[in-house]
Amino acid sequence: MPHFVVDCSQELLRIHDEESIIARLHRAVTSSGLFEESDIKIRVHPFATYAVGGGREDFIHTFAWIMQGRSVEQRAALSQAIVSELAQLFPLLPRIAVNVAEFEQATYFNRAMLRP
Repeated sequence: MPHFVVDCSQELLRIHDEESIIARLHRAVTSSGLFEESDIKIRVHPFATYAVGGGREDFIHTFAWIMQGRSVEQRAALSQAIVSELAQLFPLLPRIAVNVAEFEQATYFNRAMLRP
């Protein structure tokens, strides 16, 4: 926790590879001070087939899932930091977006929480 999944047009990987995108996003998320660095998980999911506005325009959209408990202001600042970092990485790309959703702590469960 947290998870960041970056959906993007595959053509963007000609400008910067997945590792570069992950490194820059990791930097922005770590700099937010909201998470332990070792807990941050980032994945890039490029699409070869997609439509944007009925046509083919490059895009990048980050879906962030974080544990509940951060303020609206903290989540908004995180969104802005992610878009700013990606805009620096892709200065000519107009379609850059992010949304932050929260996991409900009461219903979240992972393997480490299993009892032997």
